[in-house]
Amino acid sequence: MLQQQAARRGGGTWSSKHSACQPAEHEAPGLPGHRGLQRAEGPSVTSRKCCTSMLFSKSIASRAGLASAVASRSCRPTFAAMPLRAKIIGQQAPISTQAAAKLFAPVEGDEPEDVLFNSLYNLRSIELNRPAKYNALNGSMIRKIAPRLLEWERSDMANVIVIKGSGEKAFCAGGDVAALAKQNAQGPEGIKKSVDYFGLEYKLNHLIATYTRPYVAFLDGFTMGGGVGLSIHAPFRIATEKTVFAMPETKIGFFPDVGASFFLPRMPGQVGTYLGLTSAILEGVQVYYAGIATHYLHSSSLPALESRLAELTPKDYWTMDQRLSVINDTIEEFSTGLPWNQPIQIGGAVRDAIDRCFKYDKIDEIIAALKEEAAQPSVQVWAKRTLEELTKRSPTSLHVTLRQMRLGKTWDIAQTFKREHQMAAKFMKSHDFNAGVKALLIEKEKNGPAKWNPASLDEIAPGANISEDYFKNDPETPLLELLNDRSYEQYPYNKFGLPNDHDVQELVTKGNFTKEKLLAHFTETKRGKEGLQLAVVDVLRRKCEVEKGSEYIKWKE
Repeated sequence: MLQQQAARRGGGTWSSKHSACQPAEHEAPGLPGHRGLQRAEGPSVTSRKCCTSMLFSKSIASRAGLASAVASRSCRPTFAAMPLRAKIIGQQAPISTQAAAKLFAPVEGDEPEDVLFNSLYNLRSIELNRPAKYNALNGSMIRKIAPRLLEWERSDMANVIVIKGSGEKAFCAGGDVAALAKQNAQGPEGIKKSVDYFGLEYKLNHLIATYTRPYVAFLDGFTMGGGVGLSIHAPFRIATEKTVFAMPETKIGFFPDVGASFFLPRMPGQVGTYLGLTSAILEGVQVYYAGIATHYLHSSSLPALESRLAELTPKDYWTMDQRLSVINDTIEEFSTGLPWNQPIQIGGAVRDAIDRCFKYDKIDEIIAALKEEAAQPSVQVWAKRTLEELTKRSPTSLHVTLRQMRLGKTWDIAQTFKREHQMAAKFMKSHDFNAGVKALLIEKEKNGPAKWNPASLDEIAPGANISEDYFKNDPETPLLELLNDRSYEQYPYNKFGLPNDHDVQELVTKGNFTKEKLLAHFTETKRGKEGLQLAVVDVLRRKCEVEKGSEYIKWKE
């Protein structure tokens, strides 16, 4: 029915199955191999839980590309000024349509319908369409998504972009690292192909991170690795009861990439370092509480939300802030509440322990701190489990990731992807990446777990710096040229999620706030956002205290 409505009102949904056998009305400019009906703005074509540990195993396998991997409502715009938190440097997209066509030209073996593109009024949607492989991201998909985003960015008719995954289980569970490991085994030529893949992926990630159209990601299902890169840098990230998030790279001898150097160190406290080192899993509403998602909706409401977003018609003179505010209000209309029986997972005593343990700059100091926490009844189970998980990870990956978390907080968004590309090139030549992927994802540990080099954390001499080489440029890998020159040091539109430590500290340090006044302030500015009081109270308990002889709260030193 939506397709019929779209046809009547000027939208459209067309399949490449038909365009492949029938002459297209127009050739999509700069998109060879992508034929179909074209609207004025450019192409709009379709190129169309057992146990938790098993879910995680399937989802990380999906990063390897394996099959076994796991009513219209009113909306009033808000015109109040909403200052940016970061200055965006560079505003032009220097890559031309012709250059993009050459860079992202289809290659032999690309699947014809692994991504579906649809148009409905003012909305353009991207649907990752490899449900049997949990929508694992590969080069074929990147070569379709990136040029389409560039076309839509030049269009006056593409007012909001939605990205989602097909099927019931995954948004996108990762990237095709098994194929990369097999390529690497072929020698220098294969390694170069792997490095080139990461180049394409990071160009796409940076384009999304600096995109000039509102971009909404439906994290409905497994969202890991490459799937995080397609969503985490967007202003709107919607979790559902089916969302499963993790950055599992240290488990396969790699490092958290796709811009993790930027977003993980900028999470409150040491949460990002904890997630990056341990590959910890967050499910459902916990993804929202942690700040990974900006909104939490029931999965059944997503189709209606998508239709409602398509009906929004922004004024030409609206700023990006005003456009985003209207979209935020629209998403909030579909909120039906949070699970009542799920407290904040990364909160309370566990959050305190995370900040105490993962503040150190050396892995052995983190391990020692975790051993001390294991003697504390309130976090004993968590500390022992975390220690056990870290001993299974690649020692090299742990050391590289920890340094990455410390350096990444000083990198801007453009530097992030350029540096990560150089790091990925080093890892493609490394023992641990190829051994880890082979053992875990290809052989599925039939011949035992991966044999790391060094084999364990105990084999690394005190003071040894095994991560240093990974932060030097690879002499055989040119610096990555991105699709535009935009950059920033903080996310410019990072204000639609729950208040976190940074938000509370900013207000408390201004002074003259009681607990009640602070809660009232956030309730008003966030318009009663679901989970707000629970999140703010958790921060107040951990980070604030009442000043002596006063009712006002202050930030703990």
